[in-house]
Amino acid sequence: MKPITTLTEFLESGGIVLAFSDMGRRITDIAREAFIDFELTDAPYPLPLQRQAWFALTISDPGDRQIDPMIWFIRFPLDEQGKLQQAARDGFMYLLVENLGKNLQAGENEARMQTALQDNPYAFQPKPERLAALHARMTAALGNPASRFYDHAKAYFDGKPGWEQWSFIGYQGIADLAARVGQDDNAERIAASIPQLPPPPLEAICHCLENEAIPVNIAQALADRAMRTLEQPSADPQVLTALVRGISQSASPAIRDDLILRLLEHPVSSRTDILAAIAGRAWECLTDASLRGRYLERLAVNESGQDFFNRILSDLLFLPITRVPLQAGLREAQRSAVLSNAIGEFFTAVREA
Repeated sequence: MKPITTLTEFLESGGIVLAFSDMGRRITDIAREAFIDFELTDAPYPLPLQRQAWFALTISDPGDRQIDPMIWFIRFPLDEQGKLQQAARDGFMYLLVENLGKNLQAGENEARMQTALQDNPYAFQPKPERLAALHARMTAALGNPASRFYDHAKAYFDGKPGWEQWSFIGYQGIADLAARVGQDDNAERIAASIPQLPPPPLEAICHCLENEAIPVNIAQALADRAMRTLEQPSADPQVLTALVRGISQSASPAIRDDLILRLLEHPVSSRTDILAAIAGRAWECLTDASLRGRYLERLAVNESGQDFFNRILSDLLFLPITRVPLQAGLREAQRSAVLSNAIGEFFTAVREA
């Protein structure tokens, strides 16, 4: 018998059905084949954050669909190539076997499964907002009913109770609304509400929309709201940060990229929260050469200095989709003296690390 060497093999050997989701940059599905390639170190983790893989394992018993799936939240450190450090995975599995035993059978170990990650250093607990978004996506994907807060959220985003009545909305309802953006006329409902929303519910819906592919009407509404914010005497950086996150998966990348380029031309874009939102949620825009160059210039004059520049640049160079474009950007001759100095300091820090 072939020995079990991966976490996926161990769990599936007991008849358990697994689903994989990234929990770091966005809440997004990871194909089973892609996760297995990652476990076998045949491929880097697709969406690393802070040199770690942050993911959720959704564990289902195919023999009893009445039982809600169980979710484990795990983070593994990555090597210099963004691949799994197998020693960490093996350490995780050792502790798991200690708690569960070697023979795992679906439906027989529910109580033990619930506490299997107790005191495990590779487990983590997401923020409540992320849990709400994950739950909303799961129920929507399974065709299950939304939470009891969903109808109230729809009514609020229709403007019925009044825009100032946002404090009465349950966050789970907003997450359900975003996860069902393609249902119940929600795209039209959200797009029509964006010009009127006060900052707190606007930020909440944007933080949920970052996990979804949003249609053009919502993307355009978010871009228009951002442009009006930039025209104000004191542009609200918290609102702008949320809008960048909300528009990050626009069905029209051109709308997103145009907004971010205009934002980078504004002095407020030297703020670390805005720069971090672009790198952490809208990183695909940095594959565009002109936008990438402007981003690096702003990153070099960020309000927190060289350490922040180093952290963001290191994170982007670790991300597969931005690694090669960023490497090209660092070699670009047409750049300011400030950016050249920041890049030099970055490489000095890398050599001394």
